[in-house]
Amino acid sequence: QVQLVESGGGLVPSGGSLRLSCAASGRTFSNYAMGWFREAPGKEREFVAAIRQSGVSTYYASSVKGRFTISRDNNKNTLYLQMDSLNVEDTAVYYCAATSQNGLTALSGRYHTWGQGTQVTVSS
Repeated sequence: QVQLVESGGGLVPSGGSLRLSCAASGRTFSNYAMGWFREAPGKEREFVAAIRQSGVSTYYASSVKGRFTISRDNNKNTLYLQMDSLNVEDTAVYYCAATSQNGLTALSGRYHTWGQGTQVTVSS
């Protein structure tokens, strides 16, 4: 199994930017499609973005499309989430996740490995 560790969260004012990273270790990172999810207080975990093994194809939730960018560096075994134009509704714990599925999916049940999460707080 691959192990995942997120970093880069923090407190940012509305309209600001953050870049999250997810460092992978263990199995070959490039074998896995990856996703970002988030969980706000009192809400269910929701899909944010996904990227295929090669990094060529991506998929976004409508709430973040045009503001967030998912990318990966398979040479560095790292997944990224660039978040721009942040607003208070983006406040959540952000998780990266890995799936052996060949393709993009927004279904959390299709991901078998999760990181511990990183807190993102956007102030008004």
